[in-house]
Amino acid sequence: MAKKRANGEGNIRKRKDGRWEGRYTAGYDSETGKRIIKNVLGKTQAEVKKKLAQAQQENAGLDVSRSEDYTVATWLRSWYELYAKPNVRPATADRYYLIIETYTIPCIGKIKLKKLTSRDLQKLYKDLMEHGRVQTHSGKGNPGLSSTTVRSVHLTLHCAFERAVKERLIPRNPTDDCIAPKVQKVEMKTLLPEHLKSYLDAADARDVLPMFYLELVSGLRKGELVALLWSDLDVEHKTISVSKQYVRNPSGEVMLSRPKTETSVRQVSIPQDAVDLLIQEHSKHPDNQYMFPSPVTGEMYHPDSVVKLHEKILKNAGLEHIRFHDLRHTFATLALQNGVDVKTVSSMLGHYDAGFTLRTYTHATRQMQDQAAETMGNFMAQVM
Repeated sequence: MAKKRANGEGNIRKRKDGRWEGRYTAGYDSETGKRIIKNVLGKTQAEVKKKLAQAQQENAGLDVSRSEDYTVATWLRSWYELYAKPNVRPATADRYYLIIETYTIPCIGKIKLKKLTSRDLQKLYKDLMEHGRVQTHSGKGNPGLSSTTVRSVHLTLHCAFERAVKERLIPRNPTDDCIAPKVQKVEMKTLLPEHLKSYLDAADARDVLPMFYLELVSGLRKGELVALLWSDLDVEHKTISVSKQYVRNPSGEVMLSRPKTETSVRQVSIPQDAVDLLIQEHSKHPDNQYMFPSPVTGEMYHPDSVVKLHEKILKNAGLEHIRFHDLRHTFATLALQNGVDVKTVSSMLGHYDAGFTLRTYTHATRQMQDQAAETMGNFMAQVM
């Protein structure tokens, strides 16, 4: 039985009159089921090949006249300005801009949009993974981008090309056939309970105890921590208002922005000891609006300066190196292990849902489940 020809599929042959003819399937008769054949003619095979491709695209509903105008670069820039930038947070828009201008356009920007293939994209991902860093001295000597970053490139391009499909510039999204790199999770580390006193003593010796104590009892992101104003503290209700953060844009500048998500705008309850330390800290600079002003500039602490302080504290305390972000993990892990419910921890961290918190802190909730199982086992033993 002959294989049924798909819509738009065609072939080219030379006719007896010397002209070339290209035939393609334009559809199927609704009553008989027979193929509807259309053709194009030309003086040369190359001419017919071009006409045939155009006819097939038009038959598929593509806007051929517009698709001819776009390269990958011109389309991505158009998509960014019209669809992405106006509808996302500034920090997200900056991320898209970095992905488009730094990671994508230099590699595949000149390719015609309609000729872009999944193979082109797969090669792009491979190149970025192997040597995609603009600054080769970053990333601890690794010249390639992280799997998380390359996957972000893939997701951004998927959105951009999906819009091109909707505008009938291309017949299908070339990212659909790509294999995006699997995200390699960074091992989560935390300060052990027995190391907390050494860490806080070292912070106190550097006269920054209030900042790092607050971090350990709240789990704030570093950008949220440095953006705190004295007015964000409610002494009576013992809460911190988190409504802004400092983030780095692609040019390296630090800018004030809304928190990561809408759920990141939150009120975080803190213990009385933290309130007392913050009042003590404010008494050192009562006229300064920042909760933690830099002793050098009087302005906010730069997020990188806080990270460097954290590293010095670890060194002074004789503790193994962990990232500043791991202090956030320390807060969440200790809270869960000490009986705070997942939903409460999730809201304090500013996560978009408790399910994400559960997946992130499986190690802590696993211990809680073990304890629950033991409790139930002891209860059932008494019943029996």
